Amino acid sequence: MPTPQDEHEQVLQLAGELRILIGKLRRRLREEAHLGDVSMSQASVLSRLERDGPATASSLARAEGMRPQSMAATVLALTEAQMVTGSPDPADGRQTILSLTDSCRAWIAASRAAREDWLARTIETRLTPQEVTELDKAVALLKRLAQ
Repeated sequence: MPTPQDEHEQVLQLAGELRILIGKLRRRLREEAHLGDVSMSQASVLSRLERDGPATASSLARAEGMRPQSMAATVLALTEAQMVTGSPDPADGRQTILSLTDSCRAWIAASRAAREDWLARTIETRLTPQEVTELDKAVALLKRLAQ
């Protein structure tokens, strides 16, 4: 009969394996995203603008945990790549509100579709129908962990 210590050790081992596996899956999905010349910090800013909507560079810097100078460089690169555009903040003319361009939104959608297509094809080719059902149940458990 397993002791509470044995059960705890088993959970610790599971947590470590899960952390490593999620990291590998994230890297693989990143590869499938075909980010091109977009850095991870730039991709993170684009994702935040898509998810949260238009924002100032200073609010993005706070949200991303970056120095304002670093965010300024990131915003400049994204602006030059025509992925974001700026307009004056109606409440404070000294600030610029940054938004995704339409072409960037299309690029994000295509990148997301490529990742999801790769994952769907991989699930279909590597897992049996019964394993797909098990994965569906595991995803529900992972959602609970992420809350």
